[in-house]
Amino acid sequence: MRSAALLVAVLAVVLVGAWAAAPEARAEAPAGQMTWAVHTTLVPSWFDPAETIQGTPFMVLMATHDALVKPMPGKSMAPSLAESWSVSADGVVYEFVLRKGVKFHNGEPVTAEDVKFSFERYRGTLARTFREKVLAVEIPDPGRVRFRLKQPWPDFMTYYGTRTTGAGWIVPKKYVEKVGDDGYKKMPIGAGPYRFVSFTPGVELVLEAFEQYWRKVPNVKRLVLRVIPDHATRLAALKRGDVDIVYLISGELAGEVRRTPGLTLKAVFPSNHWLIFADQWDPKSPWHDQRVRLAANLAIDRNTLNEAATLGLSKITGSIVPSSFDFYWPAPPYPYDPSRARKLLAEAGYPNGFDAGEFYCDLQVCSWGEAMLTDLKAVGIALKLRPLERATFFKGVAEKRYRNLSYLFLGSSGNAATWLESIAVTGGTYAYGGYPDIDGLFREQAAEVDRAKRETMLHRMQQLIYERAMFAPVWDFAFLHGVGPRVEESGLGLLSAWGFSGPYEDVKLKGK
Repeated sequence: MRSAALLVAVLAVVLVGAWAAAPEARAEAPAGQMTWAVHTTLVPSWFDPAETIQGTPFMVLMATHDALVKPMPGKSMAPSLAESWSVSADGVVYEFVLRKGVKFHNGEPVTAEDVKFSFERYRGTLARTFREKVLAVEIPDPGRVRFRLKQPWPDFMTYYGTRTTGAGWIVPKKYVEKVGDDGYKKMPIGAGPYRFVSFTPGVELVLEAFEQYWRKVPNVKRLVLRVIPDHATRLAALKRGDVDIVYLISGELAGEVRRTPGLTLKAVFPSNHWLIFADQWDPKSPWHDQRVRLAANLAIDRNTLNEAATLGLSKITGSIVPSSFDFYWPAPPYPYDPSRARKLLAEAGYPNGFDAGEFYCDLQVCSWGEAMLTDLKAVGIALKLRPLERATFFKGVAEKRYRNLSYLFLGSSGNAATWLESIAVTGGTYAYGGYPDIDGLFREQAAEVDRAKRETMLHRMQQLIYERAMFAPVWDFAFLHGVGPRVEESGLGLLSAWGFSGPYEDVKLKGK
């Protein structure tokens, strides 16, 4: 039965891998400029797929770089720099056939050596996982790359062929070795639809169409990602026509976009948000008591927050796993019940509440974090807000530097197994601890090729996480973006579970 299941999986992967969009012939050259008002600071590490630690950098990488396999419209994994891929019957060998004639922006061809180099150079959050599970990367001939695993790993393609990591995104070996890592971030060269022109820190990133891109000639000549952190300032720029698309407009400002003639509000669902109880494994901490964690969950008025922040468009959830994911278990949302929250705190020995220390959050979500702190304080859990710049915040969470509570969010990519590995399993990138039974279930499913058995184990993991109130899930967050009157195709919503524009070669201005 297991061999039959593997054979079906092989056939399915080969069939999927054989699909490829034919290059689109266009007589027109790229024209015009499209400008985005970006909500967060752009940093040079986002120009290098080897350093990807969370999903937002793909806002840049999908323009300047390309992968062997990646999500595309209507496809969770589609061939790109690889025209096809296959997996052996025993599930330990994955082979990719490279697309012929593909070049980097400097004119050098994309080779099997570049693929091997890029994988071995990857040092993002899943680098250790790849080292533990991949035995060797082989080049049987210049047009093929073979990954040999130590044992069957059902999630190899989820990690390698989606936005879950940057390991499958290819950089030019000769160029990187020539300029070094720091030089590469100053002048990145990739194989994507747009090439790097200039970067002014804190101001903007400028990109220009790469007309030799294999899939199609981009529609728009120049893309500009302009950093405008303030929500109201971003909207004002859109209304003046200084920018064409604004990212992350919330609350009253989103309503204003809806009411303004010529502007369009677009909602997409790319991320899941939750609170981390970092000290729950410390017996001396109040958070060690499951009743305290449950009380915090019951204290948060998620529905009111949703209406205020995203016009009610986010999806309230009881899970830290995005609802769009394979193997998702639909945990019921925790109700808003402050009376029961106070009772639970009293039962746990805190009838007058307690000082819970600091609440860490990314600057862009701190307004919502502040609303949650108000709810928590109302039942007796007092916290002080600690806003941090994005790169600093995520680095600190990954290094386990923050105690008390942290407001974490991640871009949706992967499945329930890959998601839980980094968040809820001992040793995970964002996991401050774990539980032996949950860890054991994860190890079992990780080597299980029977889909039904994997699903049962992953559902049980999610059920245990919910019952223990390991986290405080908030919502599947709706990214609300504003689109101006010059835009024919914004790219928003073309890619499933992606919060921003893409593919960039598909964006289009009216009349172009």
